[in-house]
Amino acid sequence: MPDPTETSPLVSVRGEATLEVDPEVVRLSVIVSASDKDRRHVLERLSKRNDECLALIKGYGEAVEDIETRGFTVHPELRDRRGEKVRGYRGGVRIHVTLRDFSVVGELVSQLGDQEMTSVNGPWWGLRRDSDVHRRARHEAARAAVTRAREYAEAIGARLTGLVELADEGLTTRARMYPTPDVAPGMALAGAPSGPPEPPALDLEPQTQIVTARVEARFTVSQPADL
Repeated sequence: MPDPTETSPLVSVRGEATLEVDPEVVRLSVIVSASDKDRRHVLERLSKRNDECLALIKGYGEAVEDIETRGFTVHPELRDRRGEKVRGYRGGVRIHVTLRDFSVVGELVSQLGDQEMTSVNGPWWGLRRDSDVHRRARHEAARAAVTRAREYAEAIGARLTGLVELADEGLTTRARMYPTPDVAPGMALAGAPSGPPEPPALDLEPQTQIVTARVEARFTVSQPADL
């Protein structure tokens, strides 16, 4: 049986779709620090501040989707580069927080930034990895490819007769979804010793997410009627 792609004309097209949607989650990176001349004091302060920070975050209940400890470090600070004389120790704990309730973000950021020796990076707005938005974008891109191919065929008096190939070119989100915690593209707040009154909540606006899908497709078409 002959291959139809060898006897029929082909049309190759690209289908694209771009969706602008509201974010589904927001992420924060929190770094709790401590320093002292004594290593044990650094560990004790880190433990206390880490517990206080986690308690504050967990106090927001269902608004918090996920809490992860992403790193811990304690290292000596040398007096100079020529020897091993230690002038003190510094340590830190990095906590990654994912929130589903945007109404508490401004308040939580202010509360965390008011904690002693605590830095807050973010917010980073994003979509969940299994978000239905990605599927919607792929479907729209595929439909766009069919529409474009049909328009090309109609322009020369032909019609689509079959699909030869449909290839996924890629799916990208231009809003930054998974930031490096050590970098603060959004905002950084360095905490000071806490005390009354409580800090005012920040008014933070969610960032629109732009999701793009692209596909490439080839179709067989009938012979043009006018050629």
